Amino acid sequence: MTENEVEGVAIANLIGADETSVVGWVYRWNTGALAVRWNAAGPQRVLRTQPDLSDENKCEIDLEGLRQI
Repeated sequence: MTENEVEGVAIANLIGADETSVVGWVYRWNTGALAVRWNAAGPQRVLRTQPDLSDENKCEIDLEGLRQI
């Protein structure tokens, strides 16, 4: 990887309202930023992350907003 390449790694699953389905993932980029990637069905209501994220990370991905979808 060169310093101009941006790479990310999934750090948590987004668990859907049915409490079992993975509806997306939280990625941490080598820039330090977090981003949400949805599965093929697109944005869906999120119940929680697995594993649990820190309050700071939850705020960065707007977990409360994701719970309202």
